[in-house]
Amino acid sequence: MNDQPRQPGAPDPANELASDSSQIDPRDFRNALGTYATGVTIITAAALDGKPYGLTCNSFASVSLNPPLVLWSLVVYSSSLTIFQNASHFTVNVLGASQQTLANKFAKSSDDKFTGVDWAPGLGGAPVLAESVASFQCRSANRYYGGDHVIFLGAVEAYTYTAKEPLLFARGKFGRFIADDERKKSP
Repeated sequence: MNDQPRQPGAPDPANELASDSSQIDPRDFRNALGTYATGVTIITAAALDGKPYGLTCNSFASVSLNPPLVLWSLVVYSSSLTIFQNASHFTVNVLGASQQTLANKFAKSSDDKFTGVDWAPGLGGAPVLAESVASFQCRSANRYYGGDHVIFLGAVEAYTYTAKEPLLFARGKFGRFIADDERKKSP
């Protein structure tokens, strides 16, 4: 693997990311990224005092099957950053199509996000939300800094999943997945 820029005269990516020299418009770039539909998750962890924390996230991805690894990222100026940096474990709760209200609740800053939410403590005390399509309980394996985000790598130690329909997000809006075989059944 070569860490050098691919094109002669191209800027060094490490320096480009560390400065404001990028020629890419952040808002337009975000719009382009929004064309890629993702699932919606709530990432949870417990603070050192045991208090549950969580936030809505769509930057979740699988990394490896063997060993089982996943990742997600959090903006560096998040008020929850130190909670997740200090947590031994986190849970990725994949939301179902009926959980849009929950996604919106955890997307906002609030001290009472867990009020009225059905959950149970998982590994390391990280909340596992009831009715999620899937949950991945992870040991915090590593962190990497990339631009304005921290990338959290998790070693999956337990997981569950159901056949429920997942909640999707694209172009700044929630949506649903319609499989080709379902589309053919429609009149």
